Amino acid sequence: MFFSEEMNRSPKMFTTPTVRQAPADTDGVYAFHIVGEVTSDDMETMAEYMNTQFDTHDKVSMLLIFDRYDGAESGASLDWDVIKSRVRSVAKVDKYAVVGAPEKAGDMVETMSKVLPVDGRAFDTEAEGWAFVGAKPKEEELRT
Repeated sequence: MFFSEEMNRSPKMFTTPTVRQAPADTDGVYAFHIVGEVTSDDMETMAEYMNTQFDTHDKVSMLLIFDRYDGAESGASLDWDVIKSRVRSVAKVDKYAVVGAPEKAGDMVETMSKVLPVDGRAFDTEAEGWAFVGAKPKEEELRT
């Protein structure tokens, strides 16, 4: 599956069945709500979307909000675009926050932050995650 405007509410917002972008009030901050089991198509499409953002920004910050995470489909992270976006993120992501992530994922973000040039942290609340990446959710996000 390829990223296209037809898959989203607007050309700038990213939406799949399990991943929904939360609009931020700050350019270069990308926040996403994750609900359910992330599929290979979800991962590939999000990787393509973020690779496009990496092409247009020197640095970005990311916030992943796990509303109800049911894991990832087997092999979901093995797509070439997914691998490419992960490699590129080392140089392109400034701050990386996760909220409500499974304990192992939160621990991994904190550990990897110590060895990679990405400031990664795990938080219990959305407010902490938004503050860390230096943004707030836009008003329309609060109403939906």
